[in-house]
This record gives sequence, structure tokens and C-alpha cells, in this order.
Amino acid sequence: MLKHIEIKGFKSIKNQHLKFGRINVFIGANGAGKSNLVSFFKMIRFMISGRLQLHVGQAGGADTLLFYGSRTTPQIEGRLVFDTDAGTADYHICLTCAARDTLIFSDERLSLSKGETETFDTHFGRGHKESALTELPDQTDDIVPNVMNQWRWFQFHDTSETARIKQFGYIEDNRHLRGDAGNLAAFLHMLRETSRPHYRRIVSTIRQMIPFFDDFVLERGRLNENQIMLDWRERDSDLIFGPHQLSDGSLRLMALVTLLFHPEADMPGMILIDEPELGLHPHAVDTLASLIRYASDHSQIMVATQSAELVDYFEPHEIIVAERPEKETLFRRLEPEKLEPWLEEYTMSDLWRKNVLGGTP
Repeated sequence: MLKHIEIKGFKSIKNQHLKFGRINVFIGANGAGKSNLVSFFKMIRFMISGRLQLHVGQAGGADTLLFYGSRTTPQIEGRLVFDTDAGTADYHICLTCAARDTLIFSDERLSLSKGETETFDTHFGRGHKESALTELPDQTDDIVPNVMNQWRWFQFHDTSETARIKQFGYIEDNRHLRGDAGNLAAFLHMLRETSRPHYRRIVSTIRQMIPFFDDFVLERGRLNENQIMLDWRERDSDLIFGPHQLSDGSLRLMALVTLLFHPEADMPGMILIDEPELGLHPHAVDTLASLIRYASDHSQIMVATQSAELVDYFEPHEIIVAERPEKETLFRRLEPEKLEPWLEEYTMSDLWRKNVLGGTP
């Protein structure tokens, strides 16, 4: 589990320290900076896979990642403290703006400790363009990168006609659910063949929220047996429908249920979900909250939401408010003891709407 993070100089985050629990629900107005925290984790994923320069280029250059540009902020600093099988990892990076609007490492360090005894400490030097984590010695090789690689971001917003979730996909693309659920058909097919109880639980949950839904029809393509599409059928009907005949909300719901209900042993170490309530009927929010609570037993959860109804299902200590009173994003975890008198008469959603919690425009 990620215990603690420090970020300096990244996008709208000038200097913030955050501690995390099993469930972390971020609320705040549009533009407050919730998505910038998610973007930091995305950068980390690119970095540990040796693709930092690709990410910087795709983001539009280093200037777009630095707090108000390189003239104001010359470098990004990050520190992450998290658990691994080898002990507690303390990973520190400093990325400095360099020629051609890119970033290079001016510092990269890692320490691993068990209890009070430090067992491993290394400094990777400076000047390299990609992370040196792959150069770890044998006893720690892959442990730290593998943990960080299990921090996965999901956003199921794209349900347009060209969205990957609506297209044919490679049937063997099933090792994990992709961030846009573009391989949902292949992933569900794998679950049906290898973990039938989990598959049936997913289908049963979807039926509760989409009454006309019966089951998926997951078959290899007739013209290309390596391809598969998210076909399905209605109750009391032998007609087969395609994903383009599902509403946007239904598609997102199917992806969410699959993500939060798939086999516990294969759950990502951390699940970051951006606005999971988008397109869902209000009655589905209760089930969504239950699924998040269930998944938190097996994975650390980070949720960014605009839904006041969803916030009602979480405790004050699980909620982090993002605000941007001036130029920089500030994160603040709610203090339960200060809200106790209010919660005797109001719900969490009431307090958010009344601006008692903050996080409003």
C-alpha cells in the first residue's frame, strides 16, 4: 500500500504532502487539481517502464508538466513511501528541465528497510533520461518496479462510436483490464473460461442494475478467430446485440463491475478511478459504493468524483478535498471530530453542497 507521497512543482501542485489509507475519495471543483494528482501517477507508470521521454513528448513538453512552466519552476520532485515484499520502500526523484523541452533525472534514490534496520540504500546518480530502477541488484530486482507497475489508472469515459470497447479486439489481450476497458470482451472471455464463479458474479451484479440484460455472448469471430467483440443478449430473447446497442452508462457500468469484482489475487495493487459515477443512474451509485468498499479489501482505492450522492457512502477520514484558492492545488483530508456536530443533522452530501467541507467553486 502507498503510505505517503510528496509532490513539488508538478502542474498545479506546487508543494503537497499526502498520507493515504485503503480508500481515498477526492472531491473538489472542476480545475481544482484532482486530475493532476492522477496525472502524476500516470507519469510514474511511464517512467518505470522506461518511457518517460515518450510521456513528456505526448504531454506537450516539460513546460506543460512544470508548475507554471520552467521559468517559474525548473524541476519536479516526488517522494513515494510504500510497502513491498522486501520492506518499506522510500523512492525519491528529481526531474529537471533540459534542452529541447524535456526532463532528465537530476536525482533518483531508493531505500528499502524492514523495521528499524535499513537493508538497502542506493543513489542512481544524475543526468540519465530514463529511470535506473531496472539496474537494481539481484535481491531487489523487479520488486519495487513491479509494485509501482500495479498502480493502474482507469477512466471509462470514452464510449463514442470509435471507442475501443465497441470494436473487435485481440482475444488474447486479457492479462489485465486496460485503463479504457478497450479489452473488456477479451478479459470477460478469459474470466468465463478460467474463473467461472467470478464471471457469474459480475453478470449477476450487472443484471441487478440493467434488468433487461441476460448475459454476454463472448465468441471468437467467425471471420477471424483471434478477434472478439462485446456481444450480449436480452432476457427471454435469442437475439444477439452488439456493444453499439448499449447506452453509454451501461457500457461504463459493465467496465466498473468487471474492474471491481474480478479475481482478488489479480487485482491491481492500487486502482485509480476518475469520475466512476459518470452516466450512472442514481440508484446504481449505492452498488458502486459497495463495489468500491469490497475492492478495497484487496486493493488500495483512489477515486476522484463530482458525485455528492457517492460521497454519502464514505467516512470523513476517507475523503480528501482538493481546492485551488489561488494558483496552486491544496489537498486536505477531512477531520472527523470537527464534523461530528454537523453529521448529527446533515449528510456528507448536504455538507458538501453547503460548502462546509469545501471543494466547491
